[in-house]
This record gives sequence, C-alpha cells and structure tokens, in this order.
Amino acid sequence: MEFTNSFVLEAITREFPESVISTSEPYGFLTLEIKKEDIKKVIHHMKDSSLNYIFLTDLCGIHHPEMPEKELGVIYHLHNLVDNHRIRLKTFMPKENAEVDTLTDLYAGANWMEREAFDFYGIKFKGHPDLRIILNDPELGYHPLLKEYPLEDGTRTDKDDKMFGR
Repeated sequence: MEFTNSFVLEAITREFPESVISTSEPYGFLTLEIKKEDIKKVIHHMKDSSLNYIFLTDLCGIHHPEMPEKELGVIYHLHNLVDNHRIRLKTFMPKENAEVDTLTDLYAGANWMEREAFDFYGIKFKGHPDLRIILNDPELGYHPLLKEYPLEDGTRTDKDDKMFGR
C-alpha cells in the first residue's frame, strides 16, 4: 500500500463522509476542512487507526474577519512518521462561539499550542487542563492577533507617511 494523498483522503471520507466540508492540495499538501463538532473524532481516528498520524506538528489559530460564519479557525498539522506523510486539517467557527475540543488527551504537545491560540485569538479549547494566558500580559484585555485593531497608531505625530512611500 502506497501512502498517497488520494489514499488518505479516501480513507477519511469513507470513515467520516459527513465531516469533510472541502479538500484541496496546495503545493501537494493534502488539506481538509472538517466540521468543528467532528474535528476531534476525525483526528482521534487518524491517530489510532492504521493511518498512524502519531505526531501533532503544529496547531494554530487564524482570523478571517471578512467571513462572519468562519471568522476564527484552528489549523492542525499532523504527521505520519512511519510513511512520512503530512496532512493539514482546518476547522472554522463564528467568533461568538469560538470553542473547539482540546487535543491534550491525544497529543501532549497540544497543551502549549492550544494555550497560545487561546492567548492570541481567544479560541477556547473545551476540556483543556490549564487554559490560561502564557505569552501576553494577563491584564491586556484583548487578543492581539485578531484583526480588529489598526496596524498603525493614528495618534503619532513623529511620523510622516511620505517617508514610507505613501
């Protein structure tokens, strides 16, 4: 059996036909969008089945303010070390309900990655053993990677935009 993108895609869609929203292969990297309520069971299956995705390479948040129904998302990168195959899974949610199940019981490394996503985007991870701010000041009062704030300080008077070609 050769471990290809089409083999993995077929195995996942056969097991979870209603969970996969969309698929793509940017630069040959299999990417699936999974329903938020199904993401944990899909990843659990991918880890404990013959697909053997035993390593969580990365977990991060993303913010798309122009898409209210999919404003916040979590991106998971999984790696099958035996067959050297990687996959990207994405799940999205509205900002008002920014909560997804934790993966800390599946991957110990998810602990700090989920805390970072919470810290910077405000995404809550249900069942996380210690979900608290780790990098920002706890008194900050906002999540700095949300695209809700101007990139430049409009009150600055010491800067002339002509210096920056604008």
